[in-house]
Amino acid sequence: MGAGHGHGGSHGHDHTHGVTGDSDKRWLSLALALIVGFMSVEVVIGVLAGSLALISDAAHMLTDAVAIVLALVAMRMARRPAGGSYTYGLKRVEILSAQVNGLSLILLGAWLTVEAIERLVEPPEVEGGLMLATALAGIAVNVAATWCISRANRSSLNVEGAYQHILNDLFAFIGTAVAAFVVLTTGFARADGIATLVVVALMLKAGYGLLRDSGRIFLEAAPAHVDPDLLGGRLAAEPDVREIHDLHIWQITSEEVALSAHVLVRTGGDCHAVRRALEDLVRRDFGITHTTLQVDHRPDGLLHVGTRDGVLGAAGHCADPHGPVHHAPRTHDDGPRDHGAVRTAGP
Repeated sequence: MGAGHGHGGSHGHDHTHGVTGDSDKRWLSLALALIVGFMSVEVVIGVLAGSLALISDAAHMLTDAVAIVLALVAMRMARRPAGGSYTYGLKRVEILSAQVNGLSLILLGAWLTVEAIERLVEPPEVEGGLMLATALAGIAVNVAATWCISRANRSSLNVEGAYQHILNDLFAFIGTAVAAFVVLTTGFARADGIATLVVVALMLKAGYGLLRDSGRIFLEAAPAHVDPDLLGGRLAAEPDVREIHDLHIWQITSEEVALSAHVLVRTGGDCHAVRRALEDLVRRDFGITHTTLQVDHRPDGLLHVGTRDGVLGAAGHCADPHGPVHHAPRTHDDGPRDHGAVRTAGP
């Protein structure tokens, strides 16, 4: 807390966020049953028809099944209460699941690329009729499975990872059906390999997106929809606030955003009223309900980070100040403000 003027920290948040309900489990379980049942049939037919597109679809469906199982396990673990050394609980298991799903899409896409190129060089005989019938059945099954998962909470990156697997499999079946029709009508066997490469492109795009989004969470980046500089400036522009430093915004999971900051209030200002106003601001305008604010009066003669108008920095106030500093411009110490807030880079 601040030297001599500490008013404690506040930890304001609601408890309605975070876990996925039982309805999500039911939808994912139904999708899993559809996928596993059809996958078993498709492997046999793919071997009989000699179709790489069908076998690749079956392999993709296996990753779909694994993705859904991972999502279900992650949901269960994420609902465990926090305790011991896991002060956030196991909520980030869901983000691990999303990373595994993204990585599996990329690795599977790389393997299918090699196989498809080999088939383009030396196209094998393909049973177009059997391939087309299976692909059409696969489209029906994947439409049903995609619809099931779309009913779950897709704001969870965990659920979104499973959804992307199923959606890409639907695209794969559509491509396979088109390739089968081309084989039947023209005899162009290379259509099978071309369809596989189109599906691979979609898989790589989805896999990259999952790795990027889950990676941002693990690196504790601010959510993509929140600009830390804008938020810091808004906080610093509030009445009685003189400085915001050590501002951190990060995601605990894809659905839960946290914010912490050290707030310096003008001499004589109401720290508690300022804290409540700042919490209301970040909840109302930025959707962040999990906040921890350390609010103190600014000690006389406190030095501000980055010399400005003869007023020096927060290094004397915090043992290890870091990150950007936001303070409201004014004509003199604790005097009238200019419009807006100034951001000064931290050390």
